[in-house]
Amino acid sequence: MNNLVVLIGPTAVGKTATSLAIAKHFGCPIISADSRQMYRGLEIGTAAPTPEELSRHKHYFVGQLSPGDYYSAARYEQQVLQLLEQEFPHHPTMLLSGGSMMYIDAVCKGIDDIPTVDDETRQMVKEKFEREGLDRLCSELRLLDPTYYNEADIKNPKRVMHALEICYMTGKPYSSFRSGEKRKRPFNIIKIGLQRDREELYERIAQRVDKMIADGLIDEVKKFYHLKEHNSLNTVGYKELFKVLDGEWELPFAIEKIKQNTRIYSRKQMTWYRRDEEVKWFHPDNIQEIISYIESRINL
Repeated sequence: MNNLVVLIGPTAVGKTATSLAIAKHFGCPIISADSRQMYRGLEIGTAAPTPEELSRHKHYFVGQLSPGDYYSAARYEQQVLQLLEQEFPHHPTMLLSGGSMMYIDAVCKGIDDIPTVDDETRQMVKEKFEREGLDRLCSELRLLDPTYYNEADIKNPKRVMHALEICYMTGKPYSSFRSGEKRKRPFNIIKIGLQRDREELYERIAQRVDKMIADGLIDEVKKFYHLKEHNSLNTVGYKELFKVLDGEWELPFAIEKIKQNTRIYSRKQMTWYRRDEEVKWFHPDNIQEIISYIESRINL
């Protein structure tokens, strides 16, 4: 049976270096599972692999979209499964690495077959959100789909807007399309989690943010200011610096907020990952232990 190694962990834990070591050992390409590294031009703020790192191993799903393009976890699932089918005859062990929880679950467990939203409906909901605000959209969602309203993160505009898009477009509750059933995959999945002590991780986050600023993140943000309402730019690092450009925040305050919000995001990631009992956890420095574990799990 073919094998898919899935490498996960919170932001700044060290997934890139570990993924390169695993890819070198097994001689395989790297499939990125980072929903923001897919966009061209956002290399600094998303800590995308450097040109040198990209040259060492073939990477998929890095920098192939424009920041204004629409993309989804459902499309990612479809494209990754197609890619694996093409690659497994040449690379019986493949590597998927990233920190986007929904994208990883889409590949490992499957995502419900929810209709694709047309551009007209998406634009209508977007304008409604800008005009009336999130509270009004939440009220509508409670009426149209009380089941999803009671279980959703209603403080997340993206979740609320997408649910309403489906409700408006199909005339059915968004929850009626969500089965939650795990799909069987025709390959063996080996899940590796990377973790560090909290203080160590937070120090790495602070250092990474400082390096991003030094490397020109502010200029990168300026370049895409005109697209700041797009989902691809609704990301830690960009949304805080947009407030600087808007004159709402001073730069030192924004930098501290980036560090704080990145720490918060890392905790959310770990909460999500910890639910999965199939993950075997390692410190990133223990690369030989990681490779030995993968080899012990191949074709069991």
